Amino acid sequence: MNIGAVTGVTSDYVIDFAKKNDLLGSESFQSVLDTAMEQIDETNLLQNRAESEEIRFALGKAENTHDLMVAETKASVALQYTVEVRDKIIEAYNHIMQMQV
Repeated sequence: MNIGAVTGVTSDYVIDFAKKNDLLGSESFQSVLDTAMEQIDETNLLQNRAESEEIRFALGKAENTHDLMVAETKASVALQYTVEVRDKIIEAYNHIMQMQV
């Protein structure tokens, strides 16, 4: 692939193109934080549902084990995802703190 013909592409051109095509994103930190908090609330809700299914199963009120396993799996996946996101946020924070100013 010959890229010799690509000239005149400066950072200003790229920024203008991104602005015209709405590629920069306009989310504020607050909206990102709100989304993260919603995900944490959803994880908590799934954990509570799984616990409720466990109690129903233990009391013999559950029709089958399938509902219990589905609730447990959803809660487990949501918790794993939340922990991974938290780890990435901490990793990014540590990386920023190690930057030389």
